[in-house]
This record gives sequence, C-alpha cells and structure tokens, in this order.
Amino acid sequence: MNDIDIEKSIKINAEKTDIELKKYFAQKDKDFSVLFDAMEYSTMAKGKRIRPFLVAVFCETFSGRTREAEIYASALEMVHTYSLIHDDLPCMDDDDFRRGVPTCHKKFSEPTALLAGDALLTYAFEIIADSPEISDLNKVRAISIISRAAGRNGMIGGQQLDLLGEKQGIDYELMTRMHSLKTGMLIKAACLLGCLSADIYEGEKIDKVLEYAEGIGRVFQLVDDILDVTSSSKTLGKPAHSDEKNQKTTYMSFMTVDMAKQVAQLITEKACEAVSDFDGGKLCELALFLRNRTK
Repeated sequence: MNDIDIEKSIKINAEKTDIELKKYFAQKDKDFSVLFDAMEYSTMAKGKRIRPFLVAVFCETFSGRTREAEIYASALEMVHTYSLIHDDLPCMDDDDFRRGVPTCHKKFSEPTALLAGDALLTYAFEIIADSPEISDLNKVRAISIISRAAGRNGMIGGQQLDLLGEKQGIDYELMTRMHSLKTGMLIKAACLLGCLSADIYEGEKIDKVLEYAEGIGRVFQLVDDILDVTSSSKTLGKPAHSDEKNQKTTYMSFMTVDMAKQVAQLITEKACEAVSDFDGGKLCELALFLRNRTK
C-alpha cells in the first residue's frame, strides 16, 4: 500500500470527473440560462470529489465497466451538490461560502439557488435513465440506490434530525444516526454504484462494502466536526465554528478533540479490515486519507 499516492489518485480522478460533469452543462436554454449557470457554478466549484472517487475505486476493484461508473459518479455528484446548495440556504445553515467561493444563493439569489438544487437532483436521474451505456435493469438499480440514499429515509431524513437537534438537542445515539443518514448514505451509495458497474449488488461482498462505507462515513463526519473547532475558514473554504454558531449537536458535544481522533482511528482500522480480502490498497489508503485530512 505504501507505493500508492492516494492524494494524486484522488486529484487525477477529480480532474476526470470535472471534465465529465462539464459536458452535462454544455447546452443551456437562453430564456432561463441563469438556472443553468447556477447549476454549473455550484457543481464545478472545486472539491475533492470523494464520492466519484469511491465509485471509480470500487469499479476498478471489481473490474466493472468504466463508462457506466463515470455516469453514476456524475449523477451522484449532482445529488451531492444539490444537497450542499440547499444546506447553505438562509433557512438551513445560512452559509456565505462553500469550497472557497460564495455559496449559490449569494452568487445568484435564494430562489434561483433553490431551483438550481431541485434541477440538479432531477437531472441526476435523467442522465442515468437516458444513458445508452447502462442496461435497463441497472438503470433501475442505480436510481433506486440514489433515491433511497438521498430521500426521506436517507440524507433528507438526516437533515431533518439535524434541524430538530438545533431546536431541542439530541443524544449521542440519535446524533450518530443523523450523521449516518445525512453524510453516510451518499458515501454508501457511491460504493454501491461502483459495485453495480460490475453487476455486484448483493451478497457477502456487498455486506463488507457497506461495513467499509459506514466506517469511512463516520470518520468523514468526525473529522469534519474536529476541523470545525480547530481550523480556520480560510483553510476549510467555508465558515469555521459554524456548528457552534448554529447550535448544532456534533461529536464535539460529547467528546474532546483527542477522544474524537482516537475514535476515528479505531473506526478506520475496522473499515480497512472489512475490505481486506479484496482491497488492492486504495480503499484503505483512502480511509487513512479521510482520517488525516486537514480540510
């Protein structure tokens, strides 16, 4: 594993993802081009593209169809971007910056940002449904994976728990579930879509994949919560200390930074162990990268 430069691999895949995503915004309707501009603005803002990377790595791990995985990755990144646009709105977290640039509603307007998020969510399903490179059966499977991950019992449910936590507070168990839904479900979807490109969608391998995904999702959120209290807005590319400002219940509500780092270490080790039978190295290196990231 030591010869794998995971940061370089993530960067290369992010560049490929950006090229792929750019194609989907090539045509715009001149009568309401501002909608397309807002969709493209937020989607093309520079990010690590971790979810597309997961799709690609699991496709590679199980010798899947690369082109199919690329379409899944683009669709999932659109769903992820939609969630960020809505999360930043004044009625939610009310953030002015995301990925180092003004948030969508600051760059355009609040109504346009709302519509841009809605449009990205539906566009994601459109590009899968219309793709000639994906079998009809896998189209249904992919749409099911994404809609379940993003919907009422997934990311949106987690967001609702987050809002309830701001008003009345939540205990550790419910907070953990909130993050498993809000952050973890799209990470699970990314892993599952990579497997789907190799026609793997059930069985023991999927159980191990989901165990890995659950682990890195928790670590991702743990590190997010740590960085929110220890880093700066300039480093993060978004407002630091925003959780405290919004009175959010986070891992830092229940443990110290050192304790959180120890928990992240243990979960990372278990995640690596879950995929050890088929991991060529990148999956564990990614888990370590997510644990050690600084932004």
